[in-house]
Amino acid sequence: MTGKPLASDTAMILAAGLGKRMRPLTASQPKPLVRVAGKSLIDHALDKLESAGIGNAVVNVHYLADALEGHCNVRSRAPKVRVSDEREQLLETGGGMVKAAPMLPDPFFCLNSDNIWVDGPNDVFNELSQAWDPERMDALLLLVPHPRAMNYRGEGDFHLDPEGRITRRKRGYVAPFIYSGIQLVSHRLLRDAPVGPFSTNVLWTRAIEEDRLFGISHMGLWFEVGEPAAIKPTEEWLTRA
Repeated sequence: MTGKPLASDTAMILAAGLGKRMRPLTASQPKPLVRVAGKSLIDHALDKLESAGIGNAVVNVHYLADALEGHCNVRSRAPKVRVSDEREQLLETGGGMVKAAPMLPDPFFCLNSDNIWVDGPNDVFNELSQAWDPERMDALLLLVPHPRAMNYRGEGDFHLDPEGRITRRKRGYVAPFIYSGIQLVSHRLLRDAPVGPFSTNVLWTRAIEEDRLFGISHMGLWFEVGEPAAIKPTEEWLTRA
């Protein structure tokens, strides 16, 4: 793609969760090691980073951390993986980013470890980089319209205005966009953050109030893979994609 280079050479992969919705598959392994289409979930994410030319990844670990850390350590290809250790305390999504911040450049990509997607005309990290404006944005979220969200049965998360600013779905209504689990984040989003475990939603709420939370629409497919029942249809979709 022509235009701006990648906004960052580093991505954080959020991989410390307990994976309760994926039981019983997570009774003896962390969710990022669950296999879909012959590959662990975290390898789907790491391979996407490699394909996009992102050379570094920070992976946070908590549940069955030794297994996940060991898996990351034997990877011989890019990206180079560093571990943010949350063995003593699970910090949730926001707290996990704050703990890992000293290892992360400004800005950095952040993605959930259970993400599976098919790129549109360009890879998502390039798409986010082309739209990134650090003067206006604290975070830029990749959002998925309902028709492109496979296995998804929810009511959506966000609205976008014509300039790409994000607002939340109102209770009792359907919103046109689902959060993909992928974002580009400025360290400004993490400023004055709560201590200990907390959700990224806390930081997003402040950014929305300050008109600094933005989004773009994903042009490819995205797969909700939160439960064992979603694995087979995802594999079937991937063979057709």
